[in-house]
Amino acid sequence: METIIKIILAVLMFICLLDMPYGFYQFVRFIALLGFGILAYHASQQKIQTEMIIYASLALLFQPFVKITLGREIWNIVDVIVGIGLIVNLIFKK
Repeated sequence: METIIKIILAVLMFICLLDMPYGFYQFVRFIALLGFGILAYHASQQKIQTEMIIYASLALLFQPFVKITLGREIWNIVDVIVGIGLIVNLIFKK
């Protein structure tokens, strides 16, 4: 299940680089909050503190309730870094 969540989140991060309607970005924020929350929970259950902190921080960064305004360019950089990080984590976890 973690693998599927990471793949979905990575794909969504890369789709965010396209010029999409604002509602799509809100949807991605909500899905990212859920996905990173689940990943943080699984990491805490496995006693992997570093991953738990990273996933919880990403859940807070992407949460849709209190918007963090970084500007389009910075959000694009964040999306690429997070997407690549998820893919790298998938590769090296196996």
